[in-house]
Amino acid sequence: MTGGELTLAALLVWLEERERGIVAQAEAAREKIAELTALVDGFDTAAEEIRITRKTLLELPDPEPPTPLAAKLPDHPAYQQIMAVFATADAPLRARAVCEAMDVEIVPSNINNVRLKLKRLADRGILAEAEQGLFTLPRPKSPTSRDQPAQAGP
Repeated sequence: MTGGELTLAALLVWLEERERGIVAQAEAAREKIAELTALVDGFDTAAEEIRITRKTLLELPDPEPPTPLAAKLPDHPAYQQIMAVFATADAPLRARAVCEAMDVEIVPSNINNVRLKLKRLADRGILAEAEQGLFTLPRPKSPTSRDQPAQAGP
């Protein structure tokens, strides 16, 4: 045998080393497959949870719209007096008429103060300004006039 020839022992050593390398690569591939399988299982679980959540949400009834908070009447006694006037009024009132109903002296400063209070109440939705300077209690929302029965004449 010359130096370039392989001996049977050398060939067997080379085959054994090659086999160990292939076995190590196969084991590394199996570990990688196990990692990827676990990752795919996690994705499948997350997707299933999302499907269940979507199905549950679709089965829920539509939520009721939030009811608007009732406007709070200011604490000052003048506001209670003004509201008492409107509780008995059968028509929209101007600031001067409110002053008269409250037995307040009819002078420009008093009329202006009452007008400012009426504006504040209108801004809060407690009163409605039917037209410039003419105030009334707001009407409750009702069906359109087309849906209301016709009233008989006198």
